[in-house]
Amino acid sequence: MPFVVDASMAASWILPDEQSEIAILWQKRLILGGAIAPLIWWYEVRNLLLMAERRSRIDGEYIEIACRLLEDYPIAIADRPEAGTLMQLARHHDLTIYDAAYLELALRMKMPLATFDKALAKAAKAERVPQIP
Repeated sequence: MPFVVDASMAASWILPDEQSEIAILWQKRLILGGAIAPLIWWYEVRNLLLMAERRSRIDGEYIEIACRLLEDYPIAIADRPEAGTLMQLARHHDLTIYDAAYLELALRMKMPLATFDKALAKAAKAERVPQIP
């Protein structure tokens, strides 16, 4: 079954020092059923790779490999969100617009959300969006 993936989850798949058992479960689920993400995900994942390089956690060669891996994953990029809902979710849950985009997509698509972001996970729980514990 497809799910909505955020950048924090993708980071755990591609950064060697952020891997976890929960991330591996979501990764297996991704391979079997695919995922979807808002457009901001594409930028956020590449930015986190760049920040990791700047902090000497990885090098440029690793970034190229990680980007190729991400391109091979069955992750679709969603259409533009419903603006009113997006703003309402961001305000109600005190989220950034970026994080609200993941929540709005999960609600709109009626899909579970994969995140390690605590504020986003709390908002998803409040909105009754399923997550793997």
